Amino acid sequence: MNQLIIEPIGIIHSEQKFRYETPRQGVLETSAESYIELNAHLNFEQAVKDLDGFERIWVIYQFHLNANWKPLVQPPRHTRNKVGVFATRAPYRPNPVGMSCVKLNRVEGLKIFISNSDILDGSPVIDIKPYLPYSDSFPEAKTGWVKHGLEEICEVVYSEQALLKINWLKKNGNINLKSFAKLQLEFNPKDNSRKRIQMLEEGSYILSYRTWRIKYSALNKSATVSIEDIFSGYSESELHNSAEDKYEDKALHRKFNATF
Repeated sequence: MNQLIIEPIGIIHSEQKFRYETPRQGVLETSAESYIELNAHLNFEQAVKDLDGFERIWVIYQFHLNANWKPLVQPPRHTRNKVGVFATRAPYRPNPVGMSCVKLNRVEGLKIFISNSDILDGSPVIDIKPYLPYSDSFPEAKTGWVKHGLEEICEVVYSEQALLKINWLKKNGNINLKSFAKLQLEFNPKDNSRKRIQMLEEGSYILSYRTWRIKYSALNKSATVSIEDIFSGYSESELHNSAEDKYEDKALHRKFNATF
């Protein structure tokens, strides 16, 4: 087969820098705004003419953090069985190409501002196409092993104390626990078979992210998950042992504990 060489036309700039920060689908991201920065000196100013008349666009991009592919993958929800990668939207593909239908907010020169995006910061953009409802939408189409709709989604809410700590960690450690908690808990918030979840008592749980802990409540038959508190996963004795610092973050934890 002939080799296909593709040159990126631009790059994504986003607050979502790590896999754990991105929603399973872009439509679940309702707050953050990203933008595509097109390459200069290639006449792309003319290429975006009339694009701002569309409400949504398809963005084709590279999964730039993936170095290998898997023929079978474990989906994050809907099934506990491994399925073929071509029957999923997982990034572990023979050619690491992704596509997302995102909301187009505005076009400013070589910058295309978007939301409802699940594309990571630094992703090379391969192409942009307009979304056309009459040809791109088939709401009655069969979806195989994937359950239809978003009927299982939970609302994730945050206490004032939790938000204060989350914002502090974002500012001082570039750790986005808000996105991580939402991604992990908006579906199946009690499923400890796939997540690092510990039950304290019925309805009360702790979710772990590396050396940080997120305390939350999820009551039966409730569609709301309440993030109550954020705290360090280190004990006091572990924090004072600076010789062992696998994640090189004990100084941040000590500063966090001193602040709160």
